[in-house]
Amino acid sequence: MPIARYLADENAVKHTGAHNLKSSWIACANLYFPFRTTVSDRTLLAGFLRCAVSDRITSVDDVKLEYAEEGPLHPATLLGEAGGSRGTGQTSPDVGFLVNGGSGIVLAESKLTEHSFYLCSARVRGDKPGRPGNPDPARCTNARGVAANPRGLCHQVVWGRKYWETLSNAIDRDAVGQLSACPAAFSGYQLFRQQALAEGYTQKYDLVVSAVAYDARNDALIDSLRGTGIGSFPDGWAALFNGKSRFAAWTHQAWVYWVRQHDAERWHAWLAWIEARYGYVPAARQA
Repeated sequence: MPIARYLADENAVKHTGAHNLKSSWIACANLYFPFRTTVSDRTLLAGFLRCAVSDRITSVDDVKLEYAEEGPLHPATLLGEAGGSRGTGQTSPDVGFLVNGGSGIVLAESKLTEHSFYLCSARVRGDKPGRPGNPDPARCTNARGVAANPRGLCHQVVWGRKYWETLSNAIDRDAVGQLSACPAAFSGYQLFRQQALAEGYTQKYDLVVSAVAYDARNDALIDSLRGTGIGSFPDGWAALFNGKSRFAAWTHQAWVYWVRQHDAERWHAWLAWIEARYGYVPAARQA
């Protein structure tokens, strides 16, 4: 199915920067969306996710761009993100993999050349429509205090956002207390929102994973949380949480290599195009 028709059918929108030649959203669509069509394609994806994400994954049943639930798990209700829609103004992971006969889900954000997971939107003093400015953004550097008392110290709560509320039984306050700032403050806002979304989804799914698919060459992104004291995000982010959802990360290169190793004949044209477009070459040629 063409992506434009899929987005129209799903009432979703592509990212505003999708026209950019370095768009991570387009990279996500190019790398993962084509594998939703047949049982063989989804089996190929399932094998990869079983190795890269969780050995509990037995099948991939659907692949959805800009994933969002409806009803009580809609971001407006679950996270307090009113006024948004799939692809804009709310936490909608770039791609959702429905797994294990619909009993599990992997929520993945795709990254290509981005340098971070963005600054928290509430760390601004100026007022926005319906959102008063933050009177003291310096509060965000008191990680232990924010984790213990988000209602008193986190300006997202003033805006009606429910990230801390959703993560209340999942966050490791001792681990967060060792940081130099709230994990969302400077470079981890997107990760924090998606982790909250994933934890909320455990109300419905037996297996929920918040994930990042990224380019292995992007050292700036990999190290973007070091200033907060987290270290490289693939290893450090998961240590902040001990809830029902989990965190995982894989590289786009690992996925392309998996396809090459397990189904190169059927996907030879795609592999050649991906190599030409993104430089994801066979492992033997990486050195």
